[in-house]
Amino acid sequence: MAAPDCEGPRVRVAALVLMNGSVVLVRHQKGGRVYHLLPGGGVERGETLSQALVREVREETGLHVSVGRPLILSDTIDPSGTRHLVNVTFSADVTGGSIRPPAVDARVAGIDLIVPADLTALDLRPPIARELQRAIALGPSFQTAYLGPRFVGEA
Repeated sequence: MAAPDCEGPRVRVAALVLMNGSVVLVRHQKGGRVYHLLPGGGVERGETLSQALVREVREETGLHVSVGRPLILSDTIDPSGTRHLVNVTFSADVTGGSIRPPAVDARVAGIDLIVPADLTALDLRPPIARELQRAIALGPSFQTAYLGPRFVGEA
């Protein structure tokens, strides 16, 4: 059943980027709550998934990346019907640049490098920490996974 107030799904691309064995995460702060996202963002009209990912990672982290293969697909569907994201997570390798937090988004509190074992201790959105750990551990033998809906509401 379609969400009544939602214009339609929005596609968000994200990158699993490893630096020195740690995962690059964007730390957000909203209403006193801290949560983490993989670097990425919305795909704009006329932009490929790869182009959007390269642009978003650069804007959010200062890193230049080459896009690898899709790893994880999931949906974030707000039960109220006001928001539907299709999340596409790719592997990505750093090709240049250096970490710097973006000056544009007030919600972004910083960029963190987190060892994979610590991912499950974070409020990661969407909640895909275990799948990321598996993707890192299995490397090229990790099979692309569709996880279904992974909504996290505000407490």
